Amino acid sequence: MLTLQLALRSLRNRRLTTILTVMSIALSVSLLVGVETVRRGIRESFAGTIRGTDLIVGARGGSQQLLMSSVFGLGAPAGSVEWSTYERWARHPGVAWTIPISLGDSYYGYRVVGTTSAFFEHYHYRNDGNVTAAEGRLFEGERDVVIGIEVAKTRQLSIGSEIVLTHGLRGTGISDHEEHPFTVVGILARTSTPVDRSVFITLEGIEGMHEGMAPESPDGWTQPKFAPLQLPGADGASATPTAPAPPPMPGAAAPEGEGLATSADEHAGHAHKLTAFLLGTKARSASLMLQRQMNTDRVEPLTAILPAVALTELWHSIGYAEDGARIITGAVLIVGLLGMLVALYSTLQERRREMAILRSLGAGPGRIAALLVLESGLLAVVGAFVGLGLVYGLLGVGQGLAERHFGVYIPITPPGSLEWLYLGGVIVAGVLVGLVPAWRAYRNTLQDGLTIRL
Repeated sequence: MLTLQLALRSLRNRRLTTILTVMSIALSVSLLVGVETVRRGIRESFAGTIRGTDLIVGARGGSQQLLMSSVFGLGAPAGSVEWSTYERWARHPGVAWTIPISLGDSYYGYRVVGTTSAFFEHYHYRNDGNVTAAEGRLFEGERDVVIGIEVAKTRQLSIGSEIVLTHGLRGTGISDHEEHPFTVVGILARTSTPVDRSVFITLEGIEGMHEGMAPESPDGWTQPKFAPLQLPGADGASATPTAPAPPPMPGAAAPEGEGLATSADEHAGHAHKLTAFLLGTKARSASLMLQRQMNTDRVEPLTAILPAVALTELWHSIGYAEDGARIITGAVLIVGLLGMLVALYSTLQERRREMAILRSLGAGPGRIAALLVLESGLLAVVGAFVGLGLVYGLLGVGQGLAERHFGVYIPITPPGSLEWLYLGGVIVAGVLVGLVPAWRAYRNTLQDGLTIRL
């Protein structure tokens, strides 16, 4: 107890050095813990972008390309999917619901998503949240458009505003669909997902907007083509080869000619070309079998992915960047600990008279060495917890900014086991660093005794 009191008084007498050393440790710890907290938050934010969807299906291509283009609105899709193919799989007895998605247009850089009301019914994000309208209503007609909250704020749009969409993703210009304007009928509630930065219209709106246009855009993007097409069984030759219905899933009832499933009923007689479609199965255990059937479809080459597996692959691909960030923060922490070592070691010469006085009062060399180790440990403890508090203070201030400007929701949660492990490691390292000046002080007290040679 006496040694602790001496250590506290010694640190108090050297306020400036103590404060600078604590801040050095605190900044190092805040960077170390902050990087880990932000990394975990970004992972949770990405993983929470889509929930409850069993499969994402698109043209043959890479799994990450399909995930990023269809869910996160990043990059170009691999191709398009025939409407007849979508209908076949929508009828599958193991499929509970489907969400068709048509991409390829934009509004001032924001993605335009052509879909149906099934999107707002079945698409879920973080903690099973639904996409709902904060103002107005969801789309119904061909010229209705529903926009994300970030689109509304950035472009200063409100209910009733008229907008013109653009062919492709290169901003506005000669490819604007000025002959087919849309009216904003709804503004979606904030989700902190790519939905906030998207523009939603009906598939009929996509069809009317592109009527008379070539199927391929000048920039190489495959655009939805909406030419009339006779469905299998209608009079005349079908433009798409027919195929037998997919084999039934285990335990699923065979279809009884009830028509198309979910959103497919709304578009009978149309021949949309889709970018991708999302689906949910009646039994989660059947997802792998359905995925295998789709990936081996002989009528049209498809890629079906499990969202969770594709996200895991994505994190593996960027794991090197995370490791690099950890290495950098670890180096910063080492620099902070070395700064504490220099601060303690450089004061030993000035404190030799203090050590001699302590010897005269009965303190042995061991107690003087323990005093310096305790000072080092106290600096590490205070610096670690100040750094932890700094992290949560910055998260409290920056959470809203990250959500508004980057669409990334970083949850504020208590420190996890890894964060506590980091803090414990910093404290242990601080104590070990204190052994160096403690050993020097121990030697000095043995050599000096009560006679100080300065």
